[in-house]
Amino acid sequence: MSAPRVLVTGGGRGIGRAIALRFAREGARVVVAARTSTELDTVVAEIERAGGAGMAAQMDVRDYGSVEAAVWRAVQFLGDAIDVLVNNAGVFDVQPIEKLEIAKWRWMQEVNVDGPLYVIKESLDALLEAEHAHVFNIASVAAKRGFPGNVAYCASKYALRGISDALREELAPKGVRVSTVYPGATDTTIFDRVPGAWDRAKMNRPEDVAEVVWAAWKAPAGAKIDDLDVPARAS
Repeated sequence: MSAPRVLVTGGGRGIGRAIALRFAREGARVVVAARTSTELDTVVAEIERAGGAGMAAQMDVRDYGSVEAAVWRAVQFLGDAIDVLVNNAGVFDVQPIEKLEIAKWRWMQEVNVDGPLYVIKESLDALLEAEHAHVFNIASVAAKRGFPGNVAYCASKYALRGISDALREELAPKGVRVSTVYPGATDTTIFDRVPGAWDRAKMNRPEDVAEVVWAAWKAPAGAKIDDLDVPARAS
């Protein structure tokens, strides 16, 4: 299999950056998309040092026009096809239901649900041009069970899981694989601004998620890669 052509949203840091670099080490062409261009430029330089070819695409996943423009640029760079699409851009916050702000609810649904859908729609033609296309939607264990203070977040990740399940049925006859990834708490900057007593030493690392994604991409036809858990770190 030739080096994959990859688009990663939320690619400026954390899990998205780790996935981009994992593919770069295999010589992939990788487009990293996010809102913050300075972070993207840093990751592109890291991609190229790792042995890949990188491009930054500034994208606000809440804005369909921004997604449309960024995906167009990505497809041009990747040669008119996308082998691997990673919907990683996401937001997280903790708010008990009695304090949940409607604006915060909308923000979370727009980023975590609308965003992946927009990116998939705009990437579909390029995915269908690839011989072995694969979509990865980075969900969360919160797509499988509820957590207190996480009504908005759980709702968004359950919805993303639903998108994956339906998309898998629709695209399987066209040769496109769809995987949902369920990381537990992962030590990224997202926890820098979320209140709570988080024991980050016990969390997964972004690289753990990247290895799960890479292994699924390399898995042979017929492998069970629909729903992907991320193994907990040994204590």
